[in-house]
Amino acid sequence: MRPEGTASGGEGLERSCGTGGPDWIRSTGPIGGVELFQAWFAGAAYETHRHDTYAIGLTDCGVQVFGYRGAQRSSTAGQVVALYPDEAHDGRAGTAEGFGYRIVYVEPSCLADALRVLRGRPSPLPFVREVVSANARLSRAIRGAFHTRLEPLAVDSLVLDLAEGLAEGAGGAARPASSRSADVRALERARQFLEAEKTRVVHSSELEAATGLTRYELARQFRVLFGTSPHRYLLMRRLDFARHLIRLGRPLADVALEAGFADQAHFTRAFKSGSGLTPAVYRSLSAPTA
Repeated sequence: MRPEGTASGGEGLERSCGTGGPDWIRSTGPIGGVELFQAWFAGAAYETHRHDTYAIGLTDCGVQVFGYRGAQRSSTAGQVVALYPDEAHDGRAGTAEGFGYRIVYVEPSCLADALRVLRGRPSPLPFVREVVSANARLSRAIRGAFHTRLEPLAVDSLVLDLAEGLAEGAGGAARPASSRSADVRALERARQFLEAEKTRVVHSSELEAATGLTRYELARQFRVLFGTSPHRYLLMRRLDFARHLIRLGRPLADVALEAGFADQAHFTRAFKSGSGLTPAVYRSLSAPTA
């Protein structure tokens, strides 16, 4: 069961920790086989249920207690929970203070495609041996998913990162020996396409058509050659353009729109994440360009 909720802004759970306020849920998606979900509960959260997706979550505050595969489990702040598809489980707060968490639901078929790229062959879906863990790769992937908008290229990178983390948690190597290979010409076409279309949402299918690579193969190879994901590269080109417009003295609301951000709040979060300054502070420190 994945309750419907309002669209998530990808932030705010930390502010709810220890407040004792009313229960709440928020969700974004599903987009490209991925759904983001946030919640805070003071007591009983869910009765026994099951998903047809992987459920990979991060406890943000409090103690999360749940029954899974015949045992009672608990997860505290900073720990990762990884549930295999179609496994029955429930959920509740382990203390009177309540608990908050973020979770990513991923269609198994997406992970299977990503693992095929990473391993160079079809392979079984990974079964994580430790349901509750400190898996750093999964933790980084979940945190990153909630600090950017769920655009198609972001989904591709997220699925690839989760596939690596799940494979690691299952005790298997995610990458074959030849994983550092890259189609330089195809990747350069992708880079030029992202440069030219930086002020809009770019879809995975567009890059697949431009390069002849599948979305997960493209995400893997792009990181090999350029050191970052296609989505991150696109975002940084938007921010470069935004900084140029700010130096020209353009109003910040116009900058956000022209640079391709969904709204002023999205622009501010992305700008601060990319430069360590808010757009307003950056503008106050920059001399206008003639």
